[in-house]
Amino acid sequence: MFNEKYPSQILQDAVEAVSSLPGIGSRSALRLVLHLLRQPEENIRHFAHSVERLATDVRYCRTCMMIADGDVCPICGDSSRDHRTICVVESIRDVMSVEATGQFRGVYHVLGGIISPINGVGPSDLNIAQLESRLQAFGEEASDVEVILALSGDVEGETTSFYIYRKIAPLGVKVSTLARGLGFGDDLEYADSLTLGRSIAARQPFRP
Repeated sequence: MFNEKYPSQILQDAVEAVSSLPGIGSRSALRLVLHLLRQPEENIRHFAHSVERLATDVRYCRTCMMIADGDVCPICGDSSRDHRTICVVESIRDVMSVEATGQFRGVYHVLGGIISPINGVGPSDLNIAQLESRLQAFGEEASDVEVILALSGDVEGETTSFYIYRKIAPLGVKVSTLARGLGFGDDLEYADSLTLGRSIAARQPFRP
């Protein structure tokens, strides 16, 4: 039966799938799907295969929880990086934002979120235990390790930073945080590279 809104169920399914992405409404989704329809079949198949691989082939670094193609991400596998300076971030996108500044040559630890009771996210839902284990592996050399808490400056970010500080400070590591060139409540994802770079370079000891 003819759909009053879409002439094809296949088209409707594709539009609904695309519109499920954040920031894309049904009209934008329809425009994107119609654009795909004008592409050669090979291009469409390549597009679909690339998206499908997100579900089947993507892995996470066993060290930092960053997205990777193998067991270890390129950053953790780079011997030229400072593996004793660990930047703790909320998401993979934050890693990309910090890397874009060109100001940081250490490594990362991706939490996978921040503590948010209102959203049902607690410490056990994040990669905090993995961070503790990673730092414990330094043993007596932990005093030579610096952990930079590069989380957002809102209440949830500060709560997460304080929780992590209480967990790792007894290990003897140096704990610092970004200089507040970032406005209160700012997300790293939306900070410009210059401001973020300066915030990393001018980082300061974390004070709970």
